[in-house]
Amino acid sequence: MATIMNDVPAPASGAGANVSPGYAAPRRRGIGINFRLVAFLAILSVPFFWVLYVFLDQAIHGGVNDHGSYATVDLKSMGNFPFDPVQGTYKDIPKRFMALDGRRVELEGQMYAPNAAGETVNEFQLVYNIQKCCFSGPPKVQERVFAIVPSNKTVRYFGQEVKVTGVLHVNIQKPAGEATTIYTLDVIKVKPL
Repeated sequence: MATIMNDVPAPASGAGANVSPGYAAPRRRGIGINFRLVAFLAILSVPFFWVLYVFLDQAIHGGVNDHGSYATVDLKSMGNFPFDPVQGTYKDIPKRFMALDGRRVELEGQMYAPNAAGETVNEFQLVYNIQKCCFSGPPKVQERVFAIVPSNKTVRYFGQEVKVTGVLHVNIQKPAGEATTIYTLDVIKVKPL
């Protein structure tokens, strides 16, 4: 026997037509902040902001950050200009690097001592990247800093990335008509990175 319910009103047409009686939809709170998403996006954006910072710092300072008593110099920027080894003159060297002549500087690069066989050296070359030779030949004359340790002293040959502090000299040397040296450095301190 079928029971007919006449006292239950028919659902009204519209938005609440499918809602059963006794169920209330949760109220929406204001816009919430998902802190996990914000933290994830912040961590994800750090490398991009670092690259932007390095690019802007390079564009603003041109590879030379003056700290008063010394300057931090970007070795890659220091050699990033065209220079003809035969016809090149001091006019071809950017003024910001010419202004470093006789100043105390800090440079970071790879230590290269092709004539050294021991654990210590009294001279070496500082280059941005030794492996660069695999792609475009050996570093050009403007891409090398010839580091000279004071007489009667030596420094440990690290053969890796180092930070070198010393007095920079800009002096084009052309012993056989072709430049072999532009930058020399009187070494004060060498430490590995």
